[in-house]
Amino acid sequence: MTRYFFKNIINNNVIKATILCGSMIASDTLQAEPSHGIAMYGEPQLPPDFVSLPYANPSAPKGGAITLANTGSFDSLNPFIKKGNVPWQLRFLTHESLMGRNRDEPFALYGLLAESIEVPEDRSWVIFKLRPEAKFSDGSPVTVEDVIWSYKTLGTNGHGRYASLWDQIDKIEIIGTNSLKISFNTENRELALLAGMRPILQKKQWQGVDFEDARLADIPIGTGPYVVSNFEAARNVVLSRNPEYWGEDLNFRQGTFNFDNITIDFYGDADVVFEAFKAGQISAMREFNAEAWATRFSFPRVKSGAVVKTEIKHQKPSGITGFVMNTRRAPFDDWRVREALITAFNFEYINDTVTGGIQPRITSYFSNSLLAKEPGPATNRVADLLTPFDLELLPGVMQGYDLPSSDGTLRNRRGIRRALKLMEESGWTPQDGDLKNADGTAMAFTILLKQNNTQNRTVADLYAQSLTQLGINVSIDLVDGAQYTARTSDYDFDMTYYRRALSLSPGNEQKFYWGSKAADKVGTPNLMGAKNPAIDAMITKMLNAKTREQSIAATRALDRLLIAGRYVVPFWQFTTGRIAHVKEMKNPSIIPIYGDGPYYMPQFWWWEE
Repeated sequence: MTRYFFKNIINNNVIKATILCGSMIASDTLQAEPSHGIAMYGEPQLPPDFVSLPYANPSAPKGGAITLANTGSFDSLNPFIKKGNVPWQLRFLTHESLMGRNRDEPFALYGLLAESIEVPEDRSWVIFKLRPEAKFSDGSPVTVEDVIWSYKTLGTNGHGRYASLWDQIDKIEIIGTNSLKISFNTENRELALLAGMRPILQKKQWQGVDFEDARLADIPIGTGPYVVSNFEAARNVVLSRNPEYWGEDLNFRQGTFNFDNITIDFYGDADVVFEAFKAGQISAMREFNAEAWATRFSFPRVKSGAVVKTEIKHQKPSGITGFVMNTRRAPFDDWRVREALITAFNFEYINDTVTGGIQPRITSYFSNSLLAKEPGPATNRVADLLTPFDLELLPGVMQGYDLPSSDGTLRNRRGIRRALKLMEESGWTPQDGDLKNADGTAMAFTILLKQNNTQNRTVADLYAQSLTQLGINVSIDLVDGAQYTARTSDYDFDMTYYRRALSLSPGNEQKFYWGSKAADKVGTPNLMGAKNPAIDAMITKMLNAKTREQSIAATRALDRLLIAGRYVVPFWQFTTGRIAHVKEMKNPSIIPIYGDGPYYMPQFWWWEE
């Protein structure tokens, strides 16, 4: 009989040293077999002997140096803690997880630091076997103790994004010398995949060091292809490709992380970034405004061919972008007020002014994908999921909800009339040029924005003109990045800009985005303060779905609840990625279904003279 040696069994915050007989789990593992990969539903697409990811160029040359740009500043180089402003690229370049994601499948993972993954049919636990060759950038091996310490530390003292998984772990057991088993306390088929995606840090680096209050110089040691080789506080960070990177020959890494050096420079605002790019001080920049892409990128270096414009289409959901309303505060706790404020948003005019009318409007949280709600009344499985909550649902959930449209003119009289009617229904009436409630209090609120985002300021100014027609007093509060992060984390705002990207395989992150428990936790992305039992139920249905069809139905039902919840004044979609770059930067001809993102450029690009 096979026997296993267990030690350091973790049961949430309790660590115990114990020896258990392998026969206790032998029967538990009979139905499971180690595999090179795992998919949320069905089998992973790539075979064990795949050469490279399908959108990578395994023949891409190594070399070259590029400079990218961020706006604002930074005061931390630890992307895993709650405090500080960190260059957002770091966690994608310097650290790795047990498994890596194929962005050409809705949700599938393949071995990275782990050489295999093992799960039972119900996915109530997962076993990872570490690669013996996996090493940190200082040359020390990755151990099971490092993995367990990372899960516990990030789950209890790390950034809020890591807390949810830790709360759903019942225990972690070390098996032999290089494997660990994680058992879950919640029925949730996605947890095994999420466990494979947590960043792994080095335990010994933080012995006697306060992880939560790390200094700028306390840069976490990772296993990733890049290390921070230099930095100047608030000005730039230099990342260098580790010549001793352990995973250089791994199939998952072929054709990736090809640049020798990546410098991230920091600038005051987007306009300064653009001027630096025109002058050749920056190698590449993303442009999210279709009109700016068509009109601003015609400077001499583009005309000469020194700069190339590359468009990258994707098949992922639109997500939600717009001005989010804080429903923890009056008057945004009234759905009729929220509907009025959405109606007053002169989208057609604003879109034409800001983007040239090129970018289509977001019509739901999952628009541009098969996960989006279908038009008209809810039917079939979607209706079945929502019916138990019928008496509590807002208008439009079951019947179908379409965003109000404006007449496209500056004054938008039709939209203003409808918005005013909704306001009157909710107890706000015009009095002496202001919109007042029964107590005589005039409606007034503030739109919180980062001071270096000129486009959002333009949209807010145009929106404020419409709200003034209603008799609402609106002010725009411009703050720096640190203040913005602090205030949004504490939900200290009335209305603010909101961008939440979504995937083709939504899962546990949905609890964090708009689940009821997240509404009262500091620092979650649930900025709107959504607390809706039907939303919670649809997320649970999604997480417990055993087939892709069940997951799609639950997501479409969730989409109806979110868009009809009137939490956000939606803007336009970003269906195409737009990257302007120096001609020496090349990208693969095959584009993943997820298109561009922090996982695509610069990871899969290369330098070619």
